[in-house]
Amino acid sequence: MLPALDIYAAALQSLLSACAATDDGARPFIFADAISAVTGRIAALRGTSNKVIAIGNGGSAAVANHFVLDLWNNSGVRAVSFADASLLTCMSNDYGYAEVFRKPIGMFADTGDVLVAVSSSGRSQNIIHAVDEARARGLWCVTMSGFKPDNPLSRNGHVNFFINSGSYGMVELAHAVLCHYLSDILAEK
Repeated sequence: MLPALDIYAAALQSLLSACAATDDGARPFIFADAISAVTGRIAALRGTSNKVIAIGNGGSAAVANHFVLDLWNNSGVRAVSFADASLLTCMSNDYGYAEVFRKPIGMFADTGDVLVAVSSSGRSQNIIHAVDEARARGLWCVTMSGFKPDNPLSRNGHVNFFINSGSYGMVELAHAVLCHYLSDILAEK
């Protein structure tokens, strides 16, 4: 028997309510303070040449792409994604999939940009390498991950959001809700 939609939605709401936030020292961040830090940093990009860069694989790429669209269309923040099929296949072919986001960040990111890295598992090497490159270049990094709290991505950002679920669907949905939440706050700022 299928679970009722309200039970499914309640499970998602429960995961969102338990979303953990940490800083770059893996110290707990009060969730509201983490949201304020992220929205404040992104809002400060308005009217500058800096931008948000969002990355992810598969469903997380869709979440990142949607976030980028909402940022520039609804919130007036410059934002880009590196999920173009030609870019992905070229970088994968020429440098290997683990470098697929690191290379474009090296070419197009500017000091002061914000990277939003989304990975359900938090273990995708291409996402981890991209965050490492971004931090080395002076970007401020936000990560969104799930599955296991000790995943490598969950301690790589300046602000890290973790969804404690092993379900791809629930983690991706929670990340999408977080991105909408952030962009809605930014639209009002």
